[in-house]
Amino acid sequence: MRNQALIGIGLFGFALWAAWDLGGKIVQGDLRSLSLAAVAAVACAIAIATLRNWRNGLYIFIVCLLFEDLVRKYMGNGGMFFFAKDAVLALVYMSLFLAIRRRREKTFRPPFLALLGIFFWLGVLQIFNVHSPSILYGLLGIKVDFYYFPLIFVGYALVRNDEDLRKFLVVNMALASVISLLGIIQAIVGNSFLNPANLAPDLQDLGDLSKLTPLSHQMLSLPDSVFVSSGRLAVYLVVAFILAMGAAAYFLLHTTRHRKVAFVTVGLLAGASLMSGSRTAVVYTLASALVLSAAFLWGAPQRQDQAYRLRKSIRRSFIVAALGFAALLVLFPDETGSRIGLYMETLNPSSSASDVSYRSWDYPIQNLMFAFDRPNWVLGNGTGTASLGTQYVARFLGQPAPNLWVEEGYGVLMIEMGIIAPFLWILWTAALIYSSWKVVRRLKRTRFFPIAFAFLWFAFVLLYPLTYLGLSPYQNYVCNAYLWLFVGILFRLPDLQASAPTAVAASGA
Repeated sequence: MRNQALIGIGLFGFALWAAWDLGGKIVQGDLRSLSLAAVAAVACAIAIATLRNWRNGLYIFIVCLLFEDLVRKYMGNGGMFFFAKDAVLALVYMSLFLAIRRRREKTFRPPFLALLGIFFWLGVLQIFNVHSPSILYGLLGIKVDFYYFPLIFVGYALVRNDEDLRKFLVVNMALASVISLLGIIQAIVGNSFLNPANLAPDLQDLGDLSKLTPLSHQMLSLPDSVFVSSGRLAVYLVVAFILAMGAAAYFLLHTTRHRKVAFVTVGLLAGASLMSGSRTAVVYTLASALVLSAAFLWGAPQRQDQAYRLRKSIRRSFIVAALGFAALLVLFPDETGSRIGLYMETLNPSSSASDVSYRSWDYPIQNLMFAFDRPNWVLGNGTGTASLGTQYVARFLGQPAPNLWVEEGYGVLMIEMGIIAPFLWILWTAALIYSSWKVVRRLKRTRFFPIAFAFLWFAFVLLYPLTYLGLSPYQNYVCNAYLWLFVGILFRLPDLQASAPTAVAASGA
Protein backbone atom coordinates (compact mmCIF):
# COMPACT_ATOMS: atom_id res chain seq x y z
CA MET A 1 0.00 0.00 0.00
CA ARG A 2 2.86 2.38 0.78
CA ASN A 3 4.34 1.79 -2.68
CA GLN A 4 0.97 2.38 -4.36
CA ALA A 5 0.61 5.67 -2.50
CA LEU A 6 4.07 6.77 -3.64
CA ILE A 7 3.26 5.82 -7.22
CA GLY A 8 -0.02 7.73 -7.02
CA ILE A 9 1.69 10.85 -5.67
CA GLY A 10 4.35 10.59 -8.37
CA LEU A 11 1.75 10.30 -11.14
CA PHE A 12 -0.19 13.24 -9.70
CA GLY A 13 2.95 15.36 -9.68
CA PHE A 14 3.81 14.34 -13.24
CA ALA A 15 0.26 15.18 -14.38
CA LEU A 16 0.51 18.66 -12.84
CA TRP A 17 3.85 19.28 -14.53
CA ALA A 18 2.55 17.98 -17.90
CA ALA A 19 -0.58 20.17 -17.65
CA TRP A 20 1.56 23.23 -16.83
CA ASP A 21 3.98 22.56 -19.70
CA LEU A 22 1.24 21.84 -22.24
CA GLY A 23 -0.63 24.95 -21.15
CA GLY A 24 2.47 27.01 -21.87
CA LYS A 25 2.84 25.41 -25.31
CA ILE A 26 -0.79 26.18 -26.13
CA VAL A 27 -0.39 29.82 -25.10
CA GLN A 28 2.77 30.09 -27.22
CA GLY A 29 1.07 28.40 -30.18
CA ASP A 30 3.78 25.74 -30.37
CA LEU A 31 1.76 23.21 -32.37
CA ARG A 32 4.77 21.07 -33.28
CA SER A 33 5.64 20.41 -29.63
CA LEU A 34 2.00 19.63 -28.90
CA SER A 35 1.93 17.20 -31.82
CA LEU A 36 5.10 15.49 -30.61
CA ALA A 37 3.64 15.23 -27.11
CA ALA A 38 0.50 13.63 -28.52
CA VAL A 39 2.61 11.21 -30.55
CA ALA A 40 4.60 10.29 -27.42
CA ALA A 41 1.38 9.61 -25.50
CA VAL A 42 0.06 7.45 -28.32
CA ALA A 43 3.40 5.60 -28.45
CA CYS A 44 3.17 4.77 -24.74
CA ALA A 45 -0.38 3.49 -25.18
CA ILE A 46 0.69 1.36 -28.15
CA ALA A 47 3.62 -0.11 -26.20
CA ILE A 48 1.37 -1.10 -23.31
CA ALA A 49 -1.29 -2.61 -25.60
CA THR A 50 1.35 -4.58 -27.52
CA LEU A 51 3.01 -6.03 -24.44
CA ARG A 52 -0.37 -7.06 -23.04
CA ASN A 53 -1.50 -8.76 -26.27
CA TRP A 54 0.90 -9.27 -29.16
CA ARG A 55 -1.97 -9.93 -31.57
CA ASN A 56 -3.31 -6.44 -30.99
CA GLY A 57 0.24 -5.18 -31.36
CA LEU A 58 0.51 -6.84 -34.78
CA TYR A 59 -2.55 -5.00 -36.08
CA ILE A 60 -1.19 -1.75 -34.64
CA PHE A 61 2.05 -2.49 -36.50
CA ILE A 62 0.17 -3.03 -39.77
CA VAL A 63 -1.57 0.33 -39.39
CA CYS A 64 1.78 2.00 -38.62
CA LEU A 65 3.33 0.18 -41.59
CA LEU A 66 0.76 1.54 -44.03
CA PHE A 67 0.23 5.04 -42.63
CA GLU A 68 3.73 5.89 -41.42
CA ASP A 69 4.50 7.78 -44.63
CA LEU A 70 1.46 10.00 -44.15
CA VAL A 71 2.78 11.09 -40.75
CA ARG A 72 6.26 11.62 -42.20
CA LYS A 73 4.86 13.85 -44.93
CA TYR A 74 3.16 16.19 -42.48
CA MET A 75 5.51 15.94 -39.49
CA GLY A 76 8.86 15.96 -41.26
CA ASN A 77 11.06 13.08 -42.33
CA GLY A 78 12.60 12.49 -38.90
CA GLY A 79 14.11 9.20 -37.81
CA MET A 80 11.62 8.93 -34.95
CA PHE A 81 8.76 8.46 -37.39
CA PHE A 82 10.77 6.25 -39.75
CA PHE A 83 11.60 3.74 -37.00
CA ALA A 84 8.34 3.96 -35.02
CA LYS A 85 6.84 0.90 -36.71
CA ASP A 86 10.04 -1.06 -36.11
CA ALA A 87 9.86 -0.27 -32.40
CA VAL A 88 6.27 -1.55 -32.32
CA LEU A 89 7.35 -4.70 -34.17
CA ALA A 90 10.19 -5.25 -31.70
CA LEU A 91 7.61 -5.28 -28.90
CA VAL A 92 5.52 -7.78 -30.89
CA TYR A 93 8.57 -10.03 -31.29
CA MET A 94 9.34 -9.79 -27.59
CA SER A 95 5.78 -10.49 -26.51
CA LEU A 96 5.42 -13.47 -28.88
CA PHE A 97 8.79 -14.88 -27.79
CA LEU A 98 7.68 -14.84 -24.16
CA ALA A 99 4.37 -16.49 -25.10
CA ILE A 100 6.21 -19.26 -26.99
CA ARG A 101 8.56 -19.79 -24.04
CA ARG A 102 5.49 -20.24 -21.83
CA ARG A 103 4.04 -22.70 -24.40
CA ARG A 104 1.04 -20.48 -25.03
CA GLU A 105 1.71 -20.17 -28.78
CA LYS A 106 2.90 -22.54 -31.49
CA THR A 107 5.95 -22.15 -33.67
CA PHE A 108 7.61 -24.13 -36.48
CA ARG A 109 10.85 -24.50 -38.41
CA PRO A 110 10.64 -23.23 -42.02
CA PRO A 111 11.94 -25.87 -44.45
CA PHE A 112 14.07 -23.31 -46.28
CA LEU A 113 15.68 -21.93 -43.10
CA ALA A 114 19.10 -23.51 -43.69
CA LEU A 115 19.56 -21.94 -47.13
CA LEU A 116 18.22 -18.59 -45.93
CA GLY A 117 20.62 -18.85 -42.99
CA ILE A 118 23.60 -19.17 -45.34
CA PHE A 119 22.49 -16.04 -47.21
CA PHE A 120 21.93 -14.23 -43.89
CA TRP A 121 25.42 -15.02 -42.58
CA LEU A 122 26.92 -13.86 -45.85
CA GLY A 123 25.12 -10.54 -45.27
CA VAL A 124 26.42 -10.38 -41.70
CA LEU A 125 29.98 -11.12 -42.87
CA GLN A 126 29.72 -8.37 -45.49
CA ILE A 127 28.97 -5.80 -42.78
CA PHE A 128 32.71 -5.87 -42.08
CA ASN A 129 33.76 -5.63 -45.72
CA VAL A 130 36.87 -3.44 -45.93
CA HIS A 131 35.39 -1.60 -48.93
CA SER A 132 32.29 -0.47 -46.97
CA PRO A 133 32.48 3.23 -46.00
CA SER A 134 30.94 2.52 -42.58
CA ILE A 135 29.51 -0.31 -40.52
CA LEU A 136 26.28 1.70 -40.43
CA TYR A 137 25.65 0.78 -44.06
CA GLY A 138 25.90 -2.87 -43.10
CA LEU A 139 23.44 -2.46 -40.26
CA LEU A 140 21.06 -0.71 -42.66
CA GLY A 141 21.35 -3.60 -45.13
CA ILE A 142 20.66 -6.22 -42.46
CA LYS A 143 17.66 -4.22 -41.31
CA VAL A 144 16.02 -3.84 -44.74
CA ASP A 145 16.81 -7.42 -45.80
CA PHE A 146 16.16 -9.45 -42.66
CA TYR A 147 14.46 -7.47 -39.87
CA TYR A 148 10.95 -8.53 -40.94
CA PHE A 149 11.79 -12.22 -41.37
CA PRO A 150 10.55 -13.14 -37.82
CA LEU A 151 7.09 -12.12 -39.01
CA ILE A 152 6.94 -15.62 -40.48
CA PHE A 153 6.61 -16.91 -36.90
CA VAL A 154 4.16 -14.14 -36.03
CA GLY A 155 1.95 -15.09 -38.98
CA TYR A 156 2.15 -18.78 -38.07
CA ALA A 157 1.11 -18.14 -34.46
CA LEU A 158 -1.52 -15.53 -35.38
CA VAL A 159 -3.94 -17.83 -37.20
CA ARG A 160 -5.31 -20.48 -34.83
CA ASN A 161 -8.67 -20.96 -36.59
CA ASP A 162 -10.88 -19.62 -39.36
CA GLU A 163 -11.95 -16.68 -37.22
CA ASP A 164 -8.36 -15.47 -36.82
CA LEU A 165 -7.81 -15.78 -40.57
CA ARG A 166 -11.08 -13.95 -41.25
CA LYS A 167 -10.05 -11.08 -38.97
CA PHE A 168 -6.65 -10.75 -40.64
CA LEU A 169 -8.19 -10.64 -44.10
CA VAL A 170 -10.99 -8.22 -43.20
CA VAL A 171 -8.67 -5.76 -41.45
CA ASN A 172 -6.26 -5.72 -44.37
CA MET A 173 -9.04 -5.38 -46.93
CA ALA A 174 -10.53 -2.45 -45.00
CA LEU A 175 -7.16 -0.70 -44.95
CA ALA A 176 -6.63 -1.46 -48.65
CA SER A 177 -10.05 -0.01 -49.48
CA VAL A 178 -9.24 3.26 -47.70
CA ILE A 179 -5.79 3.58 -49.29
CA SER A 180 -7.02 2.77 -52.79
CA LEU A 181 -9.98 5.16 -52.50
CA LEU A 182 -7.67 7.96 -51.37
CA GLY A 183 -5.38 7.15 -54.30
CA ILE A 184 -8.27 7.42 -56.77
CA ILE A 185 -9.36 10.77 -55.29
CA GLN A 186 -5.80 12.08 -55.44
CA ALA A 187 -5.44 11.02 -59.07
CA ILE A 188 -8.57 13.02 -59.89
CA VAL A 189 -8.06 16.21 -57.84
CA GLY A 190 -4.26 16.35 -57.99
CA ASN A 191 -1.28 15.80 -55.73
CA SER A 192 -2.11 18.79 -53.53
CA PHE A 193 -4.52 16.38 -51.83
CA LEU A 194 -2.84 14.39 -49.02
CA ASN A 195 0.43 16.26 -49.54
CA PRO A 196 1.53 19.32 -47.55
CA ALA A 197 2.57 22.49 -49.39
CA ASN A 198 6.18 22.04 -48.24
CA LEU A 199 7.55 18.51 -48.14
CA ALA A 200 10.80 17.54 -46.42
CA PRO A 201 13.79 17.83 -48.81
CA ASP A 202 14.23 14.03 -48.95
CA LEU A 203 10.60 13.62 -50.00
CA GLN A 204 10.23 16.64 -52.28
CA ASP A 205 11.10 14.80 -55.49
CA LEU A 206 8.75 11.91 -54.64
CA GLY A 207 5.54 13.68 -53.63
CA ASP A 208 4.59 15.53 -56.83
CA LEU A 209 5.43 13.44 -59.87
CA SER A 210 3.73 13.45 -63.25
CA LYS A 211 4.06 11.75 -66.63
CA LEU A 212 3.56 12.81 -70.22
CA THR A 213 2.08 10.30 -72.63
CA PRO A 214 4.60 9.85 -75.47
CA LEU A 215 2.22 10.09 -78.45
CA SER A 216 -0.88 12.03 -77.36
CA HIS A 217 1.14 14.33 -75.06
CA GLN A 218 -1.32 14.25 -72.18
CA MET A 219 -0.05 15.18 -68.73
CA LEU A 220 -1.14 13.03 -65.79
CA SER A 221 -0.22 13.18 -62.11
CA LEU A 222 1.06 10.12 -60.27
CA PRO A 223 -0.80 9.68 -56.97
CA ASP A 224 0.98 8.42 -53.87
CA SER A 225 -2.08 8.18 -51.56
CA VAL A 226 -0.86 7.76 -47.96
CA PHE A 227 2.69 6.91 -49.07
CA VAL A 228 5.61 9.18 -49.87
CA SER A 229 6.00 7.96 -53.45
CA SER A 230 3.88 6.69 -56.30
CA GLY A 231 6.18 3.66 -56.64
CA ARG A 232 5.40 2.50 -53.10
CA LEU A 233 1.68 2.88 -53.78
CA ALA A 234 2.03 0.84 -56.99
CA VAL A 235 3.65 -2.17 -55.32
CA TYR A 236 1.20 -1.99 -52.41
CA LEU A 237 -1.72 -2.16 -54.86
CA VAL A 238 -0.26 -5.38 -56.28
CA VAL A 239 0.07 -6.88 -52.76
CA ALA A 240 -3.45 -5.84 -51.75
CA PHE A 241 -5.08 -6.99 -55.01
CA ILE A 242 -3.59 -10.48 -54.72
CA LEU A 243 -4.75 -10.69 -51.09
CA ALA A 244 -8.24 -9.44 -51.95
CA MET A 245 -8.68 -11.93 -54.80
CA GLY A 246 -7.70 -14.82 -52.55
CA ALA A 247 -9.88 -13.53 -49.71
CA ALA A 248 -12.93 -13.15 -51.95
CA ALA A 249 -12.69 -16.79 -53.08
CA TYR A 250 -12.01 -18.04 -49.54
CA PHE A 251 -15.03 -16.20 -48.13
CA LEU A 252 -17.26 -17.52 -50.90
CA LEU A 253 -16.25 -21.10 -50.05
CA HIS A 254 -16.33 -20.74 -46.29
CA THR A 255 -18.83 -18.16 -45.07
CA THR A 256 -21.65 -15.89 -46.14
CA ARG A 257 -20.03 -12.97 -44.29
CA HIS A 258 -17.72 -10.32 -45.74
CA ARG A 259 -18.26 -11.30 -49.35
CA LYS A 260 -19.45 -7.83 -50.35
CA VAL A 261 -16.48 -6.25 -48.55
CA ALA A 262 -14.11 -8.46 -50.53
CA PHE A 263 -15.68 -7.65 -53.90
CA VAL A 264 -15.81 -3.91 -53.17
CA THR A 265 -12.13 -4.05 -52.22
CA VAL A 266 -11.27 -5.85 -55.46
CA GLY A 267 -13.12 -3.17 -57.43
CA LEU A 268 -11.44 -0.28 -55.60
CA LEU A 269 -7.99 -1.82 -56.00
CA ALA A 270 -8.56 -2.41 -59.71
CA GLY A 271 -9.68 1.22 -60.10
CA ALA A 272 -6.72 2.50 -58.09
CA SER A 273 -4.32 0.46 -60.24
CA LEU A 274 -5.82 2.00 -63.36
CA MET A 275 -5.58 5.53 -61.95
CA SER A 276 -2.09 5.06 -60.47
CA GLY A 277 -0.32 5.83 -63.74
CA SER A 278 2.01 2.93 -62.92
CA ARG A 279 2.53 0.29 -65.56
CA THR A 280 3.91 -2.03 -62.88
CA ALA A 281 0.63 -1.88 -60.97
CA VAL A 282 -1.49 -2.39 -64.08
CA VAL A 283 0.57 -5.26 -65.55
CA TYR A 284 0.91 -7.22 -62.31
CA THR A 285 -2.69 -6.63 -61.26
CA LEU A 286 -3.97 -7.90 -64.61
CA ALA A 287 -1.53 -10.84 -64.65
CA SER A 288 -2.48 -11.73 -61.07
CA ALA A 289 -6.19 -11.66 -61.90
CA LEU A 290 -5.67 -14.11 -64.79
CA VAL A 291 -3.27 -16.45 -62.96
CA LEU A 292 -5.32 -16.55 -59.76
CA SER A 293 -8.56 -17.17 -61.67
CA ALA A 294 -7.05 -20.11 -63.53
CA ALA A 295 -5.51 -21.50 -60.33
CA PHE A 296 -8.77 -21.20 -58.37
CA LEU A 297 -10.60 -23.19 -61.01
CA TRP A 298 -7.84 -25.82 -61.04
CA GLY A 299 -7.87 -26.25 -57.27
CA ALA A 300 -11.61 -25.87 -56.73
CA PRO A 301 -13.28 -28.29 -54.29
CA GLN A 302 -14.80 -31.34 -55.94
CA ARG A 303 -18.30 -30.68 -54.60
CA GLN A 304 -20.37 -29.14 -57.38
CA ASP A 305 -21.88 -26.36 -55.25
CA GLN A 306 -18.46 -25.25 -54.02
CA ALA A 307 -16.97 -25.26 -57.52
CA TYR A 308 -19.95 -23.21 -58.70
CA ARG A 309 -19.44 -20.66 -55.91
CA LEU A 310 -15.78 -20.35 -56.84
CA ARG A 311 -16.62 -19.72 -60.49
CA LYS A 312 -19.15 -17.15 -59.33
CA SER A 313 -16.47 -15.47 -57.22
CA ILE A 314 -14.20 -15.11 -60.24
CA ARG A 315 -17.03 -13.83 -62.41
CA ARG A 316 -18.11 -11.30 -59.82
CA SER A 317 -14.55 -10.05 -59.36
CA PHE A 318 -14.20 -9.31 -63.07
CA ILE A 319 -17.67 -7.72 -63.20
CA VAL A 320 -16.94 -5.45 -60.24
CA ALA A 321 -13.59 -4.42 -61.74
CA ALA A 322 -15.22 -3.70 -65.11
CA LEU A 323 -17.97 -1.64 -63.48
CA GLY A 324 -15.34 0.32 -61.57
CA PHE A 325 -13.45 1.09 -64.77
CA ALA A 326 -16.66 2.14 -66.54
CA ALA A 327 -17.69 4.43 -63.67
CA LEU A 328 -14.31 6.17 -63.65
CA LEU A 329 -14.35 6.61 -67.41
CA VAL A 330 -17.87 8.09 -67.42
CA LEU A 331 -17.43 10.36 -64.39
CA PHE A 332 -13.84 11.46 -64.98
CA PRO A 333 -13.11 10.99 -68.70
CA ASP A 334 -10.05 13.27 -68.88
CA GLU A 335 -8.22 11.82 -65.88
CA THR A 336 -9.06 8.23 -66.81
CA GLY A 337 -8.49 8.69 -70.53
CA SER A 338 -4.98 10.07 -70.08
CA ARG A 339 -3.97 7.02 -68.05
CA ILE A 340 -5.53 4.58 -70.50
CA GLY A 341 -3.67 6.45 -73.24
CA LEU A 342 -0.38 5.97 -71.39
CA TYR A 343 -0.93 2.23 -71.06
CA MET A 344 -2.07 1.79 -74.65
CA GLU A 345 0.83 3.80 -76.06
CA THR A 346 3.58 2.20 -73.97
CA LEU A 347 2.33 -1.36 -73.38
CA ASN A 348 0.98 -2.17 -76.84
CA PRO A 349 3.76 -4.03 -78.69
CA SER A 350 2.59 -2.57 -82.02
CA SER A 351 2.81 1.02 -80.76
CA SER A 352 5.72 3.14 -81.94
CA ALA A 353 6.25 4.23 -78.31
CA SER A 354 6.05 0.72 -76.83
CA ASP A 355 8.34 0.13 -73.85
CA VAL A 356 7.55 -3.56 -73.39
CA SER A 357 10.74 -4.97 -74.85
CA TYR A 358 13.00 -2.27 -73.43
CA ARG A 359 11.65 -2.31 -69.87
CA SER A 360 11.24 -6.09 -69.63
CA TRP A 361 14.64 -7.09 -71.06
CA ASP A 362 16.98 -4.43 -72.44
CA TYR A 363 16.89 -2.05 -69.46
CA PRO A 364 17.31 -4.68 -66.69
CA ILE A 365 20.09 -6.49 -68.57
CA GLN A 366 21.79 -3.17 -69.23
CA ASN A 367 21.72 -2.38 -65.51
CA LEU A 368 22.99 -5.86 -64.68
CA MET A 369 25.95 -5.19 -66.98
CA PHE A 370 26.53 -1.88 -65.19
CA ALA A 371 27.06 -3.89 -61.99
CA PHE A 372 30.19 -5.40 -63.53
CA ASP A 373 31.52 -1.87 -64.02
CA ARG A 374 31.22 -1.12 -60.30
CA PRO A 375 34.34 -1.64 -58.16
CA ASN A 376 34.84 -4.81 -56.11
CA TRP A 377 31.92 -6.71 -57.68
CA VAL A 378 33.70 -10.07 -57.14
CA LEU A 379 33.95 -9.79 -53.35
CA GLY A 380 31.36 -7.04 -52.85
CA ASN A 381 31.38 -3.57 -51.33
CA GLY A 382 29.51 -4.45 -48.15
CA THR A 383 25.93 -5.09 -47.12
CA GLY A 384 23.72 -2.02 -47.47
CA THR A 385 26.00 0.01 -49.71
CA ALA A 386 23.47 -0.14 -52.58
CA SER A 387 20.29 -0.63 -50.53
CA LEU A 388 17.28 1.57 -49.92
CA GLY A 389 17.98 4.29 -47.39
CA THR A 390 21.69 4.86 -48.03
CA GLN A 391 21.00 8.61 -48.23
CA TYR A 392 19.98 8.66 -44.55
CA VAL A 393 23.20 6.94 -43.46
CA ALA A 394 25.26 9.28 -45.64
CA ARG A 395 23.53 12.32 -44.16
CA PHE A 396 24.15 11.03 -40.64
CA LEU A 397 27.84 10.48 -41.43
CA GLY A 398 28.13 13.81 -43.23
CA GLN A 399 29.57 12.26 -46.38
CA PRO A 400 28.34 11.51 -49.93
CA ALA A 401 26.32 8.32 -50.41
CA PRO A 402 28.08 5.48 -52.30
CA ASN A 403 27.26 5.72 -55.99
CA LEU A 404 26.87 1.96 -56.50
CA TRP A 405 23.15 1.29 -57.01
CA VAL A 406 21.79 -0.19 -60.23
CA GLU A 407 18.17 -0.85 -61.18
CA GLU A 408 18.41 -4.65 -61.31
CA GLY A 409 18.06 -6.87 -58.29
CA TYR A 410 20.76 -9.45 -58.92
CA GLY A 411 23.17 -6.67 -59.81
CA VAL A 412 22.54 -4.97 -56.45
CA LEU A 413 23.17 -8.27 -54.62
CA MET A 414 26.45 -8.71 -56.47
CA ILE A 415 27.57 -5.14 -55.77
CA GLU A 416 26.89 -5.53 -52.05
CA MET A 417 27.85 -9.14 -51.27
CA GLY A 418 29.91 -10.33 -54.22
CA ILE A 419 29.40 -12.68 -57.13
CA ILE A 420 28.14 -15.53 -54.92
CA ALA A 421 25.16 -13.55 -53.57
CA PRO A 422 22.80 -13.87 -56.60
CA PHE A 423 23.25 -17.65 -56.62
CA LEU A 424 22.53 -17.93 -52.89
CA TRP A 425 19.48 -15.72 -53.40
CA ILE A 426 18.16 -18.02 -56.12
CA LEU A 427 18.76 -21.08 -53.91
CA TRP A 428 16.90 -19.87 -50.82
CA THR A 429 14.04 -18.28 -52.74
CA ALA A 430 13.61 -21.44 -54.83
CA ALA A 431 13.50 -23.47 -51.59
CA LEU A 432 10.86 -21.11 -50.20
CA ILE A 433 8.70 -21.33 -53.32
CA TYR A 434 9.04 -25.11 -53.53
CA SER A 435 8.17 -25.74 -49.88
CA SER A 436 5.25 -23.30 -50.14
CA TRP A 437 4.01 -25.06 -53.27
CA LYS A 438 3.99 -28.37 -51.39
CA VAL A 439 1.71 -26.78 -48.77
CA VAL A 440 -0.58 -25.40 -51.47
CA ARG A 441 -0.82 -28.83 -53.11
CA ARG A 442 -1.89 -30.33 -49.76
CA LEU A 443 -4.70 -27.76 -49.58
CA LYS A 444 -6.04 -28.45 -53.06
CA ARG A 445 -9.82 -29.10 -53.07
CA THR A 446 -10.24 -27.34 -49.70
CA ARG A 447 -11.63 -23.97 -48.71
CA PHE A 448 -8.10 -22.73 -47.96
CA PHE A 449 -6.72 -23.31 -51.45
CA PRO A 450 -7.58 -19.86 -52.90
CA ILE A 451 -5.94 -17.86 -50.12
CA ALA A 452 -3.00 -20.30 -49.95
CA PHE A 453 -2.34 -19.96 -53.67
CA ALA A 454 -2.65 -16.16 -53.40
CA PHE A 455 0.07 -16.15 -50.73
CA LEU A 456 2.28 -18.37 -52.90
CA TRP A 457 1.71 -16.21 -55.98
CA PHE A 458 2.70 -13.03 -54.16
CA ALA A 459 5.89 -14.65 -52.87
CA PHE A 460 6.79 -15.73 -56.41
CA VAL A 461 6.02 -12.30 -57.92
CA LEU A 462 8.08 -10.46 -55.31
CA LEU A 463 11.08 -12.81 -55.23
CA TYR A 464 11.46 -13.33 -58.97
CA PRO A 465 9.99 -10.92 -61.57
CA LEU A 466 9.99 -7.88 -59.26
CA THR A 467 13.48 -8.70 -57.96
CA TYR A 468 14.67 -9.08 -61.54
CA LEU A 469 13.53 -5.49 -62.15
CA GLY A 470 15.19 -4.25 -58.95
CA LEU A 471 15.80 -5.14 -55.31
CA SER A 472 13.78 -2.14 -54.11
CA PRO A 473 10.40 -3.99 -54.03
CA TYR A 474 11.85 -6.67 -51.72
CA GLN A 475 13.53 -4.07 -49.51
CA ASN A 476 10.37 -1.97 -49.46
CA TYR A 477 9.20 -2.58 -45.90
CA VAL A 478 5.54 -2.94 -46.93
CA CYS A 479 6.22 -5.79 -49.36
CA ASN A 480 8.81 -7.39 -47.08
CA ALA A 481 6.53 -7.44 -44.04
CA TYR A 482 3.60 -8.89 -45.99
CA LEU A 483 5.83 -11.52 -47.60
CA TRP A 484 6.82 -13.05 -44.28
CA LEU A 485 3.36 -12.69 -42.76
CA PHE A 486 1.80 -14.46 -45.75
CA VAL A 487 4.35 -17.27 -45.71
CA GLY A 488 3.86 -17.82 -41.98
CA ILE A 489 0.07 -17.99 -42.35
CA LEU A 490 0.43 -20.30 -45.36
CA PHE A 491 2.38 -22.87 -43.35
CA ARG A 492 -0.28 -22.78 -40.61
CA LEU A 493 -3.25 -23.45 -42.93
CA PRO A 494 -2.85 -27.27 -43.02
CA ASP A 495 -3.36 -27.32 -39.24
CA LEU A 496 -6.59 -25.38 -39.66
CA GLN A 497 -7.78 -27.77 -42.34
CA ALA A 498 -6.98 -30.78 -40.16
CA SER A 499 -8.84 -29.34 -37.16
CA ALA A 500 -11.97 -28.37 -39.12
CA PRO A 501 -11.95 -30.21 -42.47
CA THR A 502 -15.66 -29.78 -43.27
CA ALA A 503 -16.19 -26.11 -42.41
CA VAL A 504 -17.79 -24.75 -45.57
CA ALA A 505 -20.23 -22.02 -46.43
CA ALA A 506 -23.93 -22.51 -46.59
CA SER A 507 -25.51 -22.45 -50.01
CA GLY A 508 -26.75 -19.15 -51.23
CA ALA A 509 -25.63 -15.90 -52.68
